[in-house]
Amino acid sequence: MRSLRVVSCLWLILLTATSGVSADVKLPAVIGSNMVLQRGQPLPIWGTADADEAVTVALGEDNAASTKADAKGNWSVKLKPMQADGKSYTLTIKGRNTIELKDILIGEVWICSGQSNMEWSVGASDDPQKEIPAANFAKIRLFQVKKAPAGEPQSDVPIDFGWVACSPQTVGRFSGVAYFFGRELHQKLEVPIGLIHTSWGGTRIEPWTPPAGFKQQEATKYITDILAKADQNYRNYVQANLPRLEAWIAETKKAIAEDKPISPMPGGMPKHQLENSGAPTGLYNGMVHGLVPFAIRGAIWYQGESNRGQGMHYRDLMQALIGGWREVWNQEANRDFPFLFVQLAPYNYGNSPAALPEIWEAQTAVLKTVTNTGMAVTTDIGNVKDIHPRNKQAVGKRLALWALAKTYGNDKLVFSGPLFKEMKVEDGKAVISFDHIGGGLAVRDSKLLTHFEIAGEDKVFVPAKAEIVGDTVIVTSGTVAKPAAVRYGWSHTAEPNLANLEGLPASPFRTDDWK
Repeated sequence: MRSLRVVSCLWLILLTATSGVSADVKLPAVIGSNMVLQRGQPLPIWGTADADEAVTVALGEDNAASTKADAKGNWSVKLKPMQADGKSYTLTIKGRNTIELKDILIGEVWICSGQSNMEWSVGASDDPQKEIPAANFAKIRLFQVKKAPAGEPQSDVPIDFGWVACSPQTVGRFSGVAYFFGRELHQKLEVPIGLIHTSWGGTRIEPWTPPAGFKQQEATKYITDILAKADQNYRNYVQANLPRLEAWIAETKKAIAEDKPISPMPGGMPKHQLENSGAPTGLYNGMVHGLVPFAIRGAIWYQGESNRGQGMHYRDLMQALIGGWREVWNQEANRDFPFLFVQLAPYNYGNSPAALPEIWEAQTAVLKTVTNTGMAVTTDIGNVKDIHPRNKQAVGKRLALWALAKTYGNDKLVFSGPLFKEMKVEDGKAVISFDHIGGGLAVRDSKLLTHFEIAGEDKVFVPAKAEIVGDTVIVTSGTVAKPAAVRYGWSHTAEPNLANLEGLPASPFRTDDWK
């Protein structure tokens, strides 16, 4: 424990060195002018000050709360819920100093995260010459987290830019999926929208997951053991460096007291093993934890390419991510907040053609195993030669359909394409039924149905004939007299064409669980 106390003292020295001996009231980056606060929920506001310093927070004229900083200088309050009334508010925080944050709106706030397809900007999406000049939405506010892994949970996030109004000058390098999702919500709900973008291309799901999530799932507890071992190795390394650390800390304290320059930290300082973009919890620690407990409506997620090959275990990892985020946010009125994600688009990975379909299968399974989730299918808007399909407009809109229907209560919307329900065998034919058929099943390109395969008890799949009959698809083959299984779109390059009349594509599926 002595080693940890010394490291804590080290960071306290660094904080004191940069902010002065008497600490002003300070706020995390996510609390700032131009932000959107979540309507209809208690509003956490938090920060740091001197130990025992009195702090008062007021939003407008009749929403205020007071507290005192604890012994470590941390303080927090919860303001009462507010509704989206179209007004612009000022948030005032008073301690020994006063902070005034201007032009604050009340509306809907979403976290937007994942890997490169979430990071993919508006400027790199389809039709940037059209989209960027038209992005005059002063009541959509954008906040972008900077890439920064960390070995331990950080109290704040670094930012590429803080809260800004959406405009042609600000939207170009913001996430395309996030923006098009937010734009759809803004236009349909007619309330301000706050979008917090935190993503990193090429990253796996494990770095985004907090320890609490891994502990929830039996299938991911092995990662909990990895975290414990990494923490112990870090403590051991710190212990070995204690003499040099303690000498530097003593020297730094003296320099601060005498208002003299601080000597650089000695070389070879401890670095946590989890402090990289590929380590479990590393991106949660650096790019998400500092956003908690900012009140949010929900999250959208676009990731999975880097976990290809893990099959159904990706379902376990998604369950850990979603459950972990929900646990750490622990919102009073919204604990199981909506978590909407994108089913990956087809792409020719060059090997293991079934590895991507197995991720599709895992993603689809999350809808059945985790409450309040939604999935946007993208098999019809991909590019098998480009892992970054440019049509982010459709992706954002399909995510917004789930939100509008399930989160905001528009029960008239068809929000999903067909999802496999069951298979029956009748007279040598496989009869496939679906959920979410909308106004009826349809062929997306008006051609014959494609990418259906069928197998008998020999488990050998052959191309099949498929046709829509009422609300079902009948699948047959002259070489399979007794069907045992059907697969649809079961290849990483498949761009199948079954949809509903509303134009939303069916998700790939298989009826078997054969290896």
